[in-house]
Amino acid sequence: MKILLYNPDNGVTRNFMPHLWMFLLQSLTPPGHEVILIDGNAQPMDEAQIAQYVREHEIGLVGIGAMTRMIAKAYRIADAIRAVGVPVVMGGPHVTELADEALGRDGGPRHADAVALGEADDTWPRIVNDAARGELKEIYAPVDAAGKESKPSLKNYPIIPWDKIDLHQFNLLPKVVYPLLKKVGEGWGTFRIVPVESGRGCPYGCEFCTVTGFFGDSIRFRTNESVVNELLMLKARARKEKGQIAVFFIDDNFAINVKRTKSLLRDIIAAKAQVHWVAQISANLLRDEELCDLIAASGGKWVFIGMESIDPTNLKDVNKGFNKPGEYGTVLERLAKRNVYAITSFIFGMDNDTTGVAERTLEQVRTWPPGLPIFGLLTPLPATPLYKRLEAAGRLTRHKHWQEFIPFAMAHTPLKMSIEEAHAEVNYGWSHSYSAEALAQAVDALDDQPLGYRINIFLARLCFRGIYFPMMGKLAWLKVAGENRRTIFKLIKEAVFGRKDRPTRGKVEDREDVPRTEAQGEASA
Repeated sequence: MKILLYNPDNGVTRNFMPHLWMFLLQSLTPPGHEVILIDGNAQPMDEAQIAQYVREHEIGLVGIGAMTRMIAKAYRIADAIRAVGVPVVMGGPHVTELADEALGRDGGPRHADAVALGEADDTWPRIVNDAARGELKEIYAPVDAAGKESKPSLKNYPIIPWDKIDLHQFNLLPKVVYPLLKKVGEGWGTFRIVPVESGRGCPYGCEFCTVTGFFGDSIRFRTNESVVNELLMLKARARKEKGQIAVFFIDDNFAINVKRTKSLLRDIIAAKAQVHWVAQISANLLRDEELCDLIAASGGKWVFIGMESIDPTNLKDVNKGFNKPGEYGTVLERLAKRNVYAITSFIFGMDNDTTGVAERTLEQVRTWPPGLPIFGLLTPLPATPLYKRLEAAGRLTRHKHWQEFIPFAMAHTPLKMSIEEAHAEVNYGWSHSYSAEALAQAVDALDDQPLGYRINIFLARLCFRGIYFPMMGKLAWLKVAGENRRTIFKLIKEAVFGRKDRPTRGKVEDREDVPRTEAQGEASA
């Protein structure tokens, strides 16, 4: 049987990293079946195109995974596939919470023949076998013999054959940037960001988050050996292709168990498995100097930090009081001394926000080392404590906002500003952080660093700009390139002619209290 695993785009913005679930389920598929992967962010398809594809390729089963922001597109794609007689199984956080919606049991249309609830590691092989026999059930739940929900152990994690998987569709950076990248050094024929997980679960239970509900509050980890071997495989592939592969550790909190994380990072260093990587880590865990040393030495380049707000009252309201805004700057400086930078995420429209929150936030951001600030709106996702609280208070304005995805649009009424004012705050944050002037300032802030670091921050900001200001075609990229021509010319000039002098600043290598390792030098090269 031919199986298509399809990850939809939301029709508005595109991710530049594939989703892990497709590769994981491909590895868990019983032998004797052919599995095809399509990511809608890399290969956009409308309903007619996907229907034609499944007919022409004689697909026997389609699996679709989607988060809430993608679910409207996922339903349309599923409808088109089912219309040509091919069964569809859907899974992911949204479908897990609203299975009746996907199955048409809530009074709406049916979109799926079957749904996989929760983590599908154990149920996917059963789904495939049932589909092959023509005996697909409606609901597949991860339960034990007693009917109690069970979470898969990650100790015997499947080997994802990254050395053999066709990753051509995920080489997503536009070709226009490759001449600039090649100036950084050899080995820039391709560039991909690959998802890897080292653990699942989060105990924090932030009010707006779906993670604890989906993965649970108990943390499960892969073995260090399993993770290290996966990194070595990716590193070997990049070397063979004369390209670059970066890893995004998709763990919801990569350092939630600091002792275990340090152990993993030490093993990565010992095995010389360093690749450039990104991970999500809470600010409170980055107080640990040794952890920051190991992050840098093991190849860590970016850390995603959900700061959410600079207002302690807001943080307490959403059960994220462990964030301490007063230490944000210190944490970011601690990382920057090791040439590790941060993706800092903020949420506007919280209950204590008032007009001007964007500028107040940016006043703080401007005092920090350059990074990638991103801004969103407080969004009540289905089944979260936030959704239930706002529903009980009668504050929801779009009860099923996911059925018509509108990016950066409120679905409830804030307490201390209007919906329109909240939208304006997000626009202000993005506009003032990703203008040509802001990009130039970010590059100049790293004037004491090697050229590669400044190209890194510039290209990263260009890509992140597309989250709010979609750059879906060549003309859009050319327009942005024109707006940033001064910075581009400055970087190219230095790449071609070099620099006679460079300012210096204190770096981690200059500190006597930080142990230096051979691996750290390799990771920073």
